[in-house]
Amino acid sequence: MVALTACQPEESKPETQSAEAPKKVIDNLEEKVNEVIDQASLGQKANTLAHKYIIADLHVDVPYRLENKYSDVSHATDHGDFDYPRAKAGGLSAPFMSIYVPASLEFEDGDSTALADKLIDSVEAIVNNAPEKFALAYSVKQMQDNFEKGLISLPMGMENGSPIAGDLKNLEHFYNRGIRYITLSHSLSNHISDSSYDKKRPNNGLSEFGKELVTAMNDTGVMVDVSHISDKAFYDVMEVTKVPAIASHSSARHFTPGFERNMSDDMIKSLADNDGVIFINFGSTFVHQPSRDSYGAISAAVAEFMKEAGIESSSDPKVVEWRSNYIKENPFQFADIEVVLDHFDHVIKLVGVEHVGIGSDYDGVGDSLPTGLKDAASFPNLIEGFLRRGYSEDDIEKIMSGNLIRVWSEVERYSQK
Repeated sequence: MVALTACQPEESKPETQSAEAPKKVIDNLEEKVNEVIDQASLGQKANTLAHKYIIADLHVDVPYRLENKYSDVSHATDHGDFDYPRAKAGGLSAPFMSIYVPASLEFEDGDSTALADKLIDSVEAIVNNAPEKFALAYSVKQMQDNFEKGLISLPMGMENGSPIAGDLKNLEHFYNRGIRYITLSHSLSNHISDSSYDKKRPNNGLSEFGKELVTAMNDTGVMVDVSHISDKAFYDVMEVTKVPAIASHSSARHFTPGFERNMSDDMIKSLADNDGVIFINFGSTFVHQPSRDSYGAISAAVAEFMKEAGIESSSDPKVVEWRSNYIKENPFQFADIEVVLDHFDHVIKLVGVEHVGIGSDYDGVGDSLPTGLKDAASFPNLIEGFLRRGYSEDDIEKIMSGNLIRVWSEVERYSQK
């Protein structure tokens, strides 16, 4: 009896453990199942919102991509970031086609104006070849009507004002062809504005013609785009413009100190005071300092190899092969979608949700796009990120297109006066 009694506590202990262990397993399993259900529900809601509202992306470099290598974007393509199937899947309903003109053309024997016209022709060809899928959009109403019809709008913005060529008649010409914003400069300072990338600042901001052009853009109904221009030129625009301006594809300098291409907090505040909008660029080297550092290290290594090998062209097959092998051993550090969301958060905390939008730079930043935002099908991922961070449906609608519609409508109204 004594021995049996003494054993009872020893026997009861494992019985208690065996009862608790399955309960913990079940609780953990239920928690994981609930997480999966919640995640699926969030993803479903994000996909619904992506197709419920217009998604306007202020900068997609399809025209110049097709100029370099043609493909029919009305069908799935094996390269690039944009085509009809991916845009439809992602809910992208109003990608602004970037009429990009290389900055060097202004200083060489090239014809910026002719190239811009040729690229606009290519956008019109996309629509003419697939009118059941695409439509041009010269106004807010056309964009909204196209959306109701299930068509993807292709509004246009000119990246680099060099095709204006010092003649305001060209502004009227390009407006009539559908250009609804102009990025005043690009990688080099031009006859309109100094560039954030160019050490030479001949205009000390905007040139006198640049100031005339901004006023004429206000009067004509073309949005003024401050992406790419120098800080001084930005503040000149803020002094001259009578309507809200935009930054079609920029990000917050807060995360990339010293990178003038992005906007400082003071600039973002000034843009918001002007009732304007910054449309966030997705490129890893725009949003993530470690990505910038990684890219810089790769570029320096390639430059050193070219110097030692006596090769001048970075497109030389030997350089391409060497770079590829180097990156295999020293991979480029991509940003991810959370980093991009941080830029939206930063702007919203700084000036409010009314002053931020999407300017992905798809087809314009090469293979540097962040994980989770690799192509035009990725917008539900972005929306899911907003939902996870507590943004309301109303907030998300403003980011997707509401803020653009407000600014574009105000520019239209002012020009009609």
